[in-house]
Amino acid sequence: MAVAEAWGGAGPGAGRQAVFSYAGRTARPASQPLPCRIGGFGGVAGLVAYLRREAITHVVDATHPFAAQMSANAVAACEEAGVKLLGYERPEWIARPGDRWIRVADMAAAVAALPEAGARVFLAIGKQHLSAFSTRPGNHYLLRLVDAPVAPLPLADSCVVVARGPFDAAGDEELMRSHAITHVVAKNAGGSGAQAKLVAARALGLPVVMMDRPRIPSRQVRGSVAEVMSWLDHA
Repeated sequence: MAVAEAWGGAGPGAGRQAVFSYAGRTARPASQPLPCRIGGFGGVAGLVAYLRREAITHVVDATHPFAAQMSANAVAACEEAGVKLLGYERPEWIARPGDRWIRVADMAAAVAALPEAGARVFLAIGKQHLSAFSTRPGNHYLLRLVDAPVAPLPLADSCVVVARGPFDAAGDEELMRSHAITHVVAKNAGGSGAQAKLVAARALGLPVVMMDRPRIPSRQVRGSVAEVMSWLDHA
């Protein structure tokens, strides 16, 4: 992650103490140039206890834009513990000419936006909410996951590709062609690492069911690593 890289090695944060926290949902997380911890905190109370025990003074919440519960917990815990908090958010993707986006508010609306049957869907949402799409068993689902599934998937007709990004548009276009994809479902995560599927869908003229980001309690937010480091310098 870019902020961790800025802190590690000879980056602008070199010489300062920091710890990188993973949720633990990925079996093989990407290595980071910082000490790492893996796993949840046990809600707001557990996070408050951790912040106090480790004498944390600043928190940079760089979780996925759809990890709304963790971000809400961070807001509440930092307020209770008296710790400074900053959200690091990638700018949202914006539809461009040629895009066929179907904007939806949440996972249930994304499911409802798909045909009842006959669609071949590139389900680019990770592995946490696959069961929601089991109500559309007549569709075929292509999944791209960082880790191979360790249990049967809740989808009657699916195919899994195990791969870690970032991906490129040419590769994603070939992936969609080879699987005869008719629809793409995505979360508006923003950033360049996962944007290739949108470029590919545009080139192929495919509709993209795009989920809006969930609401997060008010907090300070920055959109670049340089702005995060500046905040840390002056906070």
